[in-house]
Amino acid sequence: MQIREFSGEEFDEISSEFFMPAVVRRGLDFRVRVALQELDTGLTLSRVHWGGPRSTTRTNRMAARASDASRMLFAVQEAGRGHMTQCDRFAELAPGTGFLTEACSPATWVSQTETERLILSFSRELLPLRAAEITEGCARSMNSASPAMQTLSAYLGRFFEIADDLTAPQRLDAGRAGINLLAMALRDVVPSVPGGDGPAGVLLEMMLTHVRKHLTDPELRVEELARRHYVSVRRVYNLFERIGTTPGAYLREQRLLAAQTMLTDPRYDRLSVSSIATAVGLLDLGTFERAFRRQYGMTPARWRREHRHSGSAPPTGRNCLPR
Repeated sequence: MQIREFSGEEFDEISSEFFMPAVVRRGLDFRVRVALQELDTGLTLSRVHWGGPRSTTRTNRMAARASDASRMLFAVQEAGRGHMTQCDRFAELAPGTGFLTEACSPATWVSQTETERLILSFSRELLPLRAAEITEGCARSMNSASPAMQTLSAYLGRFFEIADDLTAPQRLDAGRAGINLLAMALRDVVPSVPGGDGPAGVLLEMMLTHVRKHLTDPELRVEELARRHYVSVRRVYNLFERIGTTPGAYLREQRLLAAQTMLTDPRYDRLSVSSIATAVGLLDLGTFERAFRRQYGMTPARWRREHRHSGSAPPTGRNCLPR
């Protein structure tokens, strides 16, 4: 755990190191104490004490030019009172309440007293909700009496206290578990957003995205998919049944689509068929060639000869090519 204390002026200069760039108005004798647990790159849990009233503004220009546009902050108000505005919403901040803030929108926080908050800072992509649901969840006061908020608050408080005793992988897993608990709590306060498919649909989309982003990992298996998303292997299979396939079949299909595109793309002319197979996570050339032939009716080498530079490969949708 890192513990640091700053004057108001010092904190103004380095506030983006802990949170988001903002303009702060406060008294001359204002002080800030930050106790920080680093869980992973861009994932932190901190307890922050602000020593007096203040007004903090993240301007339109700051939000528009932000290099940290994917940054999210979730705070549990442990002491003090105030309010915040974001996305044209107003939230009262009282002890025990929680609130979410996103870096890509301007916001204002006002505290009339000394305050103390437990703050989870993370990348937007880690929160298992659709983009519209995340934005709808910002600047909504989460009731301290709700079971979901009580569970989340207790979990983060206890996690903060014992984080030093955990290994680095345990801290990362525990941090992500906290984000999943946040998603559960947000569902109590976020209005219904059109186009959703419920929690199961959100979770499935997260898994599909994870598969597409990690095609190059030859160790990607259903067990890893389940562990990453804190569900059982059986649950993973049940979710993929919703789209009429299995996790293994979907992964194989996405790898073959990526390979098919690479075989057609002149940028990969210098790569052998074997190298392309490896690049999409299929280490055994024979297995790759058999699967490719079953899927497309010809060998990878023949596909390359017949389609190279022709632009005739079918569209690959949301598939991500290896980088």
